[in-house]
Amino acid sequence: MNQHTPHKSLGSVVGDKDWWRGAIVYQIYPRSYQDSNGDGIGDLLGIVSRIPYIASLGVDAIWISPFFTSPMKDFGYDVSDYCDVDPMFGSLADFDAVVETAHHFGIKVMIDLVLSHTSNQHPWFQESVQSRDNDKADWYVWSDPKEDGTPPNNWLSIFGGPAWQWETRREQYFLHNFLKEQPDLNFHTPAVQDALLDVARFWLNRGVNGFRLDTINFYVHDQDLRDNPGLPRDQRNATIAPSVNPYNHQEHLYDKNRPENLAFLRRLRALMEPFGAAAVGEVGDAQRGLEILGEYTAGDDLMQMCYAFEFLSGDQPKAANVVDVLTRLDAAAPDGWACWAFSNHDVMRHASRWHLSASALRMFTTLMMCLRGSVCIYQGEELGLPEAELTYEDLQDPYGIEFWPEFKGRDGCRTPMVWDHSNQNAGFSADRPWLPVPNDHYSHSVSVQEDEPGALLHHYRRAIAFRHAHEMLRKGDHDRLRADGDVLSFTRSYNGETMFCAFNISDTPSDLDMPDGDWRTLGPELGGATPSADFKLHLGPWQVCLAIQQ
Repeated sequence: MNQHTPHKSLGSVVGDKDWWRGAIVYQIYPRSYQDSNGDGIGDLLGIVSRIPYIASLGVDAIWISPFFTSPMKDFGYDVSDYCDVDPMFGSLADFDAVVETAHHFGIKVMIDLVLSHTSNQHPWFQESVQSRDNDKADWYVWSDPKEDGTPPNNWLSIFGGPAWQWETRREQYFLHNFLKEQPDLNFHTPAVQDALLDVARFWLNRGVNGFRLDTINFYVHDQDLRDNPGLPRDQRNATIAPSVNPYNHQEHLYDKNRPENLAFLRRLRALMEPFGAAAVGEVGDAQRGLEILGEYTAGDDLMQMCYAFEFLSGDQPKAANVVDVLTRLDAAAPDGWACWAFSNHDVMRHASRWHLSASALRMFTTLMMCLRGSVCIYQGEELGLPEAELTYEDLQDPYGIEFWPEFKGRDGCRTPMVWDHSNQNAGFSADRPWLPVPNDHYSHSVSVQEDEPGALLHHYRRAIAFRHAHEMLRKGDHDRLRADGDVLSFTRSYNGETMFCAFNISDTPSDLDMPDGDWRTLGPELGGATPSADFKLHLGPWQVCLAIQQ
């Protein structure tokens, strides 16, 4: 496909409210995608200029990380005005241009709503902090200290230290699950929920097709402020926080994951329905991620899809790991819907995290496109970008600065997109970028890979096209989940058609018997293997087999 040709993506038909089911969403971190004005920071008009490239990938939607007015203590995840664009990124007119251009190319637009907290510079907090009896006094989570002056309970911030900050004007503590500059909103106050729904309505009226909901399970806190219980050492893991963070020492029963959250999610879904909009929620929990995913996507009155962190952290998944995750998800979310991702703006890029070769990257790309659920791709993932190695002096992320050097933060996955290998800043900006472009990224640039038929970029395009060509991969059920040594296999079925999918998740050859039936192999463009006449399957290192039942 010519990258300047509009395409009709999944769900571009007017009135298809199911467009999100099985969709492929491309995440854009705007600071690092394309700078249009030469200040070293990506912006909305930069995104507009690159939408033809995005369309060439064949994706169905873009998810744009926060671009709202913000002091940028957490790079936009600390919002001071939900209904305007930070001048760093442009203007509301520039955002309208993003929507208009994306829609012209048949691409949906999802934006990142940060509803659990605001910036401490938000006018709501600036009013709330003044006294205990003003109009917004209960819009944030305030509490008196214990008798000895210490915080009201043992809750911890995911960014380090207690989750409570003392405020002298009220002589109370306020809750912050992240930075102290990110006070948590009080969802037990009806006016807060109403105000946040007004924010969502503002953007829906502006033409957005849905939302990525940041920290969706953090919205509601326990009104009694009960202490979280401790976790035994053998139950701790670093799924959503680095191992050096004491946040992992607690079972987070009361500071998040509260059942009252479901009522708000139903209100949000009801608001989105007339617009045909969809949401994907980020479920951050190390113990109950899949269970919460199931709760939040059950039925047709909650969120359409959510993602947990099973494939966003840890070591490279083996066949048995994938079967375990999918089996647990089936049990936790029998009528729910997952959205799968291997990389995003919060974790080390999976090319480095899993130490993947070029062949392994291709296999995992094909696997992602065959999983039941929707898919998120993070900018640069399609180029196989490795994690950037940055010096302490280059760090911008407060999370990395806090836990350096054991945890280096999130800057390594947020370095600028590499467009042109011959440009000193890889075609990202005419000025020095806000994070440096690593030298080893230039050889991965779009300009290099466009000229190499065997490049990973083209494999992504082929794998995405393959998914679109087979409705069972977008909307079908899965069955026959198996792990035979290093080989993962399952079937996908929809409207009477069945596809067999097998993946050798290793660098050694493996043999496998095909299931009974008459199979026709598919996907030669994806390097798929062909079984022998007696349906014996030989898979080379990192090879796949895709076949449809005749």
